[in-house]
Amino acid sequence: MGFQCGIVGLPNVGKSTIFNALTAAEAESANFPFCTIEPNTGVVQVPDPRLDDIARCIPPEKIIPTTMTFVDIAGLVKGASKGEGLGNQFLGHIRSTNAIAHVVRCFEDENVVHVDGSVDPIRDVEVIDTELIFADLETIEKRFGTLEKKAKAQEKDAQRAIATLAPVKAALEQGRPVRSLDLTEADHAVLRDLHLITAKKVMYVANVDEASLHDLASNPFYARLVAHAESEGSVVLPICGK
Repeated sequence: MGFQCGIVGLPNVGKSTIFNALTAAEAESANFPFCTIEPNTGVVQVPDPRLDDIARCIPPEKIIPTTMTFVDIAGLVKGASKGEGLGNQFLGHIRSTNAIAHVVRCFEDENVVHVDGSVDPIRDVEVIDTELIFADLETIEKRFGTLEKKAKAQEKDAQRAIATLAPVKAALEQGRPVRSLDLTEADHAVLRDLHLITAKKVMYVANVDEASLHDLASNPFYARLVAHAESEGSVVLPICGK
């Protein structure tokens, strides 16, 4: 079974460039916001030497490696959860993925446009996280209305679901993504059909300049992003995708 990873971030931070590098696709990339409108999709085979070892012991008719599907999702902006920049449509594309690669600009270049006019990786991350949190909060609030009616009718499953959703809702209201919570397998089972975006695992992709790629310690933007990622248990991958 394949795995689907959504590539997200602000407009014009290098998402399509990185998507093309990963998939050898030819998605359009340009130095202006919203170059990508419809999501680009690329499927990449994942090499696994264990598969070859098994095939030598038990020769199959055909070797079919697992695949990774990358989805280059158009840039999100402040207000996306309310429909800004076609945000609702883009958020729907993210919901269908298994994990998120969040591309963050970590270089200065006056020739490369930034949608907010300056480089600040933490501000940029917070813009995206806020919109994803708002989207999840709207989803949970809709479910809560249905469950509360059932709970008043003494339906045990509804009461258990509310007991799980209540702290998740409270965390979202405090601006905390679901992935930052210490949830059990039973909790995840309750949340699974909600397809909450902030429950997905995130890897930050720091888009740095070529000089920083060889000396990451010299890049203060990268250091700030790493500190933020560590605080929530995520990781950072540096890449030069200008």
